[in-house]
Amino acid sequence: MVRRIGLFGGTFDPPHFGHLVLAEWARVRLRLDRVVFVPAGTPPHKRGRRLTDATLRFALTRLAVRGNPAFTVSGFEARRAGPSFTVDTLRHFHARQPGARFYLLMGADSLADFPNWHEPVEIARLATLIVAARPVQPAPGVRARSHPPFPARARGRVVLLDNPLVAISSSALRARARGGRSLRYLVPDAVAAYVARHGMYRRGG
Repeated sequence: MVRRIGLFGGTFDPPHFGHLVLAEWARVRLRLDRVVFVPAGTPPHKRGRRLTDATLRFALTRLAVRGNPAFTVSGFEARRAGPSFTVDTLRHFHARQPGARFYLLMGADSLADFPNWHEPVEIARLATLIVAARPVQPAPGVRARSHPPFPARARGRVVLLDNPLVAISSSALRARARGGRSLRYLVPDAVAAYVARHGMYRRGG
C-alpha cells in the first residue's frame, strides 16, 4: 500500500483550531495516512517581519496536535539555517519515504502566489497541491494584485478542498494575547496555557 502523507507548512504563530480543522478535513477527504505539520524556520515571503522564535512555534504546534494520532510535527524547517523553501522540504521527505505519495496543503491565497515560489514546477512534481478555501476578503477599496500565469505543467496537480471556513487568524490571536484577552475556544487549551505561562505576544514578553 502506498502511504498518503499530507504536509502542512506555515508559521503557526500560534497554531489554532482553523489549522486543525483544515488538516483533519484534508485527512478524511483525501484518505491521508498522516498529516505532518511543518513549522517554518525563516519563511522567504516573510523576510523582515518579526516572528516568534521557531523553537517556541514548534513547541506550540506539538501541543496543538496532541490527541490526534494521525497528526505529527516535523522540526526540519525550524532547525535548519537559511530560508525555508518548500521544495527543499519536499525533497527531504521524499528521501526519507521514497515510496510515499505526498500532498501539500495550502490556502487559496498561497496558490495565487504560487508562480513566485522557489521552483514551483518541481514542487508540483513532488506533491499534489491541496488548496483550501480561505475566509479572507480583500479590504474595501483595495484592488487585487495581478499574478504571473500559473505554471502549465503544475495545473494538473491541484485539488480544491471543500473545507468549512473557520475565520480565525494567527495575527488576530497575537493581538488578543497582547491585550491580555483570552484565547480559549480559539486554540487548544494546551496552547493557550503555554502562551499565558510564557507571556508570549505580550509587549516585552
